[in-house]
Amino acid sequence: MKSTALARIAVGVVVERRKAVSTWVDFLWRPVSVFVGSPSAAPWTPLAAEAETTLFFAGQAVIELHRTETTNYRNNLASGAPALWVVLQPIASERPYEILAVTADPAEGEAFTDAGNNLVEAVPMPPEIVEVVVRFIAEHHAERSFVKRQRRPAGPTHAGRGNGPENTE
Repeated sequence: MKSTALARIAVGVVVERRKAVSTWVDFLWRPVSVFVGSPSAAPWTPLAAEAETTLFFAGQAVIELHRTETTNYRNNLASGAPALWVVLQPIASERPYEILAVTADPAEGEAFTDAGNNLVEAVPMPPEIVEVVVRFIAEHHAERSFVKRQRRPAGPTHAGRGNGPENTE
């Protein structure tokens, strides 16, 4: 499938594993940050460990920026706390998750929560990515006016609607 993205940003994803206080699961996982670039480390390389928490480099992803989503990007930046949505998909292997997507579009990030097993978390957007998104919006944003759909009045061809000739006496 060919992408329509006009800009791409290579990023690395950092995930936290925390010891769970549960009889059903051993660990809780969550994305905690994204950084610009592509490190030479292999996916799922441990980065730091404390008592019951370990940080992992989960792997690389690409943020794609689309001309049609500039309003969503602008709203994200205007929120006061720009975020990226990291989507992890559980897999059946020695690794617990694979990176499905990283997006700057809040609507897309929320849409990923509809798929039941995905782990979706908003993380702070690094300043370098904020700069790229700001430039992208400046170059590609076009205001689109809202056009309300006009309803057509029901006529005689809409039998049973209450305002056709067959419903009058």
